[in-house]
Amino acid sequence: MAHQPAERPLKGPAPAETPAYNRVLLKLSGEVLVGEQHFGIDGKVISDIADEIKEVAAMGVEVAVVIGGGNIFRGISGTEAGMDRVSGDYMGMLATVINGLALQNALEGKGVYTRVLSAIEMREVCEPYIRRRAIRHLEKKRVVIFAAGTGNPYFSTDTAAALRAIEIRAEAILKATKVEGIYDKDPERHGDAQLLRKLSYMNVLEKGLRVMDTTAISLCMENHLPIVVFNLRVPGNIKRVILGKEVGSLVR
Repeated sequence: MAHQPAERPLKGPAPAETPAYNRVLLKLSGEVLVGEQHFGIDGKVISDIADEIKEVAAMGVEVAVVIGGGNIFRGISGTEAGMDRVSGDYMGMLATVINGLALQNALEGKGVYTRVLSAIEMREVCEPYIRRRAIRHLEKKRVVIFAAGTGNPYFSTDTAAALRAIEIRAEAILKATKVEGIYDKDPERHGDAQLLRKLSYMNVLEKGLRVMDTTAISLCMENHLPIVVFNLRVPGNIKRVILGKEVGSLVR
């Protein structure tokens, strides 16, 4: 058998600035992968996201990703159409696996070592989620993509992101969105909506702000896990957040 070269951490120029975080969890919605399409995965969008992840990984930051499946199927939508909620949620989980494999392919095409870990076992396509294995991958500077949510119906990928971030001892959740951050009301419907730069977890819960679902916010609050909400469509924003610059909104 031919000798396989050992994996080596990504090499990049020495960062001019020190990262504010050493290990983070990036939460991506499936909808961000659609781009200008109405459905599916836009190749350019996922390539651009992979470029940004590669840049921060080259700085030595350990990056985990939780990705949604709304660009393919949403369990809630299935329920509204009369489908059994449990079946719909499992279909949504499988959609996240498809997105996870697509992101892995984009990252590995750029030379980034990546592992997809699924909460639903499917050994032919990805590894089963094992907490210690996930942490070991991160320590080896591999990007880890968590797929299939928590593996349980009735839990969103927001909750999965909070749970996995706590389990791997991430220092923050980076919640990527299509807007600048958290607003006091929907900025797409209200022209006078104001961007809120800093909030407490209780602010989010009491005001019913749609940042992440209440289960995810409560988990973050109980475990003192900061959440940075920012606009993914601004190039370089992931790196800016990693460097601790004031981007988007901070919940802590």
